[in-house]
Amino acid sequence: MEYLIRFSQSHETFRLAEIQALAIVEGVDLEVISYSEESPFCIVRLPSEDAAKALLRRSVLAQTIHEHWGTAETYDELHAIVKRDTAHLWSQYKDVSFKINIDAYQGSRSEKRKLDLINSFAYLGFDGLILLKNPDQKFTIFEQWEFDAVPRNLPNPLKVHFGRLVGHSVRDLIKTYDLKKRGYISTTSMDSELALVTANIALAAPGKIFYDPFVGTGSFPIACAHFGALGWGSDIDGRSIRGEGGKKSLKGNFEQYGLKDLLGDVFVSDLTNTPVRKARILDGIVCDPPYGVREGLKVLGCRDPEQKDAWLVEKGKQNYRNPSFVPPKKPYSFTAMLDDILNFASDTLVDNGRLSFWMPTANDEEQEIPVPTHPCLGVVAVCTQAFYKWSRRLITYRRLPDSEVDMSALAERKREERVKGHTADDLNSFRRAYFKGFKPEKTSTDAGSG
Repeated sequence: MEYLIRFSQSHETFRLAEIQALAIVEGVDLEVISYSEESPFCIVRLPSEDAAKALLRRSVLAQTIHEHWGTAETYDELHAIVKRDTAHLWSQYKDVSFKINIDAYQGSRSEKRKLDLINSFAYLGFDGLILLKNPDQKFTIFEQWEFDAVPRNLPNPLKVHFGRLVGHSVRDLIKTYDLKKRGYISTTSMDSELALVTANIALAAPGKIFYDPFVGTGSFPIACAHFGALGWGSDIDGRSIRGEGGKKSLKGNFEQYGLKDLLGDVFVSDLTNTPVRKARILDGIVCDPPYGVREGLKVLGCRDPEQKDAWLVEKGKQNYRNPSFVPPKKPYSFTAMLDDILNFASDTLVDNGRLSFWMPTANDEEQEIPVPTHPCLGVVAVCTQAFYKWSRRLITYRRLPDSEVDMSALAERKREERVKGHTADDLNSFRRAYFKGFKPEKTSTDAGSG
């Protein structure tokens, strides 16, 4: 049976990735028949009405799902399709209460015209009460108009759909987890909508273990815990985890939402010095790594532990058990961080476990940072949130079973040397471009030609 999904008109590049992930979580066979990022309407094929309800019951970017009765470019064509393909369904709704809505995307109708359009479906033969509140069945006429159709006074929509409401999403969760209502946040806390979407795309679900190695105030583990996963996290800065204590802490956030039983634990470490053992035990890794814009990226360690910084090493050996001890840090390459994230995921994810992480890139194709790859990880989806001169992408991978891994490519990767540099800008091409306004960098040839 065909169904029509009515998406919210936000984060368009994320919508299909979320729905496809939810089909996996719910064990539903999903076939996408018609979809465009320019439209909030998506037509899919599903095995049953129960499957349609299951597909949307934890979706954040969808609004509703409808049994699809017809799509056409004109109302005459739509009526012909509805009469031809759905007449066998009409008797089921002959005596129940009902109402018919009009959803005009990018368009507008007068109340009189709306009533005329609704009455044009009188051939359905529904004899039940028309109830505006809580009817037994809700039908909707969907219109898709061209952009700026209202000021241009266009006479007709591009396309019209008709369907029966089957199920709703959980889009209201965005308000439940709104950062404005959360007890403890920071400037880098991920907003509730994108945190929940990330958890969905990463397949967070009951019985799964999820980990955020850049946990901060806990936005991602909280989102994963809402969907039943056990959340773990770590951060190089323990202050971001502890906060002021009590309600003003990461653990306080879990308690605020009644999710404390789904918090495994959080600890202080960085990804290059992690106590997490190399075992394939994690079902998902979700994170928003630091971009190194406000300050250069750092990891624990010294630049020259053998000579110049040897005294720091000795001091650390003596004082590391002291609660007030602050370990030294050294500059860290942005590209090395991306490689370390992928290597960590390769070492710790179960077969088909997912890594979903955010990374920045310039909007200029010449300065765009390519999607990092790893022989053990297959790219599932790349979703983009665009800003002015730069964007950030949510990149999702799945851990390939060893039988699908290119072992020669894996061996070659292990031979590659880690990127090295000296200053924050040397190590982070995105940071350098950010502070130069994403202007093309002059090459030595360019400089000489002046």
